[in-house]
Amino acid sequence: MQPALVLGSARATVKHASLNGERLLVLQPLGVDDTPDGPPLLAVDHLGARRQDRVMITSDGLHAREMLNDPHTPVRWSVFGLIDSLPTRR
Repeated sequence: MQPALVLGSARATVKHASLNGERLLVLQPLGVDDTPDGPPLLAVDHLGARRQDRVMITSDGLHAREMLNDPHTPVRWSVFGLIDSLPTRR
């Protein structure tokens, strides 16, 4: 799992059948001190995250297959949590 920043959403006219009706987000994975950690990526979102929200994402394929109820979905990344606030460092 990894924190990420929501940059926006994406639409596709041609996609795998498991993605019909699903919400896709463009996310920037975050590393230490909220610095970008790699290139932006797409993830499926069932939680309703909005632009500039911080979320927790996972690349667990089992989670994606269960969430989409499709054993053959090509989805790798999915949103599984919304970050309310960041803890303060002492």
